[in-house]
Amino acid sequence: MTTPEGHVVLFQGDSITDAGRSRTNLNVNATAALGNGYPLLIAAAILESQPAIGWQFYNRGVSGNKVPDLDARWAVDALAIKPHVLSVLVGVNDYWHTKTNGYTGTTADYETQFIALLARTRAASSSVRLVVLEPFVLRLGAVDASWFPAFDDRRAAAARVAAAAGATWVPLQQPFDAAAKTTGPAYWAADGVHPTAAGHALIAERWRVATRI
Repeated sequence: MTTPEGHVVLFQGDSITDAGRSRTNLNVNATAALGNGYPLLIAAAILESQPAIGWQFYNRGVSGNKVPDLDARWAVDALAIKPHVLSVLVGVNDYWHTKTNGYTGTTADYETQFIALLARTRAASSSVRLVVLEPFVLRLGAVDASWFPAFDDRRAAAARVAAAAGATWVPLQQPFDAAAKTTGPAYWAADGVHPTAAGHALIAERWRVATRI
């Protein structure tokens, strides 16, 4: 197990991280504040197994967010919390919204903006441990052949961002693809984007393996 010097963990991202979290109850470690997805599963497992350490978990994911949206709220929703571990999953909307919302951001924009966001975070706290989760999709529902190879380019960009920032990388596409072969993709993400309960559990498990927390 690897533990950071401090024990404040912040989850950031889009709807996959948001997972229906409360906007009125923002209390540390509160079930409603953590939502119904992988942040709650991670927090619950660590709080149960390490009760003496004093972990503090926060979720500030916002449905629909892209990297520019994170940047716009970063001072309040990330830097002000002063996390010791900052976990970020973002990228699906950076591609999806080019198909549905008239967004014009490119893969290069995603990469440079994401790098800048993490550099901004490092400048605020040189000791923060960064965790970057790989954006992923499964081919059903909203996701069809037209997503590729453009979405794969976003995934590759996220890996480069993690390397540039010295972040812990959490690969997710391959685990989801492998899992889908045994049950079909809808078992893990009913619309191809948003995880089911099983999908959130898969993310939580891969996060803990990668971070060793």
